Amino acid sequence: MTKIGVIGAGKWGSALAFALSGKCEVYITSRTPRNIENFISLEEMLKLEYLVITIPAQQISSWLKDNFVFSNQKILVASKGIEASSMKFLNEIYKEYIPDENIAFLSGPSFASEVIKSLPTALVINSKNNKLSEEFASFFPSFIKTYTSTDVIGAEIAGAYKNVIAIAAGVCEGLGLGKNAAASLISRGLIEMNRFGKFYGAKEESFMGLSGAGDLFLTASSTMSRNFRVGLGLAQGKSKELIIEELGEVAEGVGTAYALYKIAKDKDIYLPIAREVYFLLEGKEPQESLRDLLSNE
Repeated sequence: MTKIGVIGAGKWGSALAFALSGKCEVYITSRTPRNIENFISLEEMLKLEYLVITIPAQQISSWLKDNFVFSNQKILVASKGIEASSMKFLNEIYKEYIPDENIAFLSGPSFASEVIKSLPTALVINSKNNKLSEEFASFFPSFIKTYTSTDVIGAEIAGAYKNVIAIAAGVCEGLGLGKNAAASLISRGLIEMNRFGKFYGAKEESFMGLSGAGDLFLTASSTMSRNFRVGLGLAQGKSKELIIEELGEVAEGVGTAYALYKIAKDKDIYLPIAREVYFLLEGKEPQESLRDLLSNE
């Protein structure tokens, strides 16, 4: 059996370790030692040929700088987001340490709690090296249908952006605005995501498929989504800091909203929903954001 290591033992890392264990010999590691099966040190982990990295987007730069040593490993990145401090996409951050032919990015609708129950889904493995995508695809179990794509930037933008729209959808739910409003918000969010992606040369099919629409519909419609729950908290008038404290988990949409706001200002890209999510996180009243979004000006 192929040996594969998962870096990050949170819910998503644990779910992926479970899923991959059907066909592979899976090892797992995290920042703090855990008493779980096949837990090994990071030093041992980095000697494996195949690695899956689930470290959150806002932490990956420092982690790579402090911990990672490249020795021709093949990497599947399973986190989603844009770094708020630098406005860099994940592929730009990883490029400093890993060549394009050695890295792939996972996208698509995938709640960890359902993956660990072996409930079916479909995911996309995105890489400029199609052979690598096919290798990683072969490791996944039968309950996860896998597709491959070379549109790395499209998958990255879709995976990051949907979390920000999910925060807005949580606000919509928390304010009791109804299903019409939710459907309008999510569909316009998809348009906005696509507009942003086109600016960076992404393929439209990535936004219409599993990476974009599929993951967006999932994340923006369920309390199982951490980002959706951030929106619910904002609708209740809670501060960003209190929401994150109560959540006890990373909600990637928060950092990504800040990155999108900065990029939109810098590049002059029209991103009204992402802009309002940023303002909400900064303390703007939800009803005022609603009025601004409904305005035709």
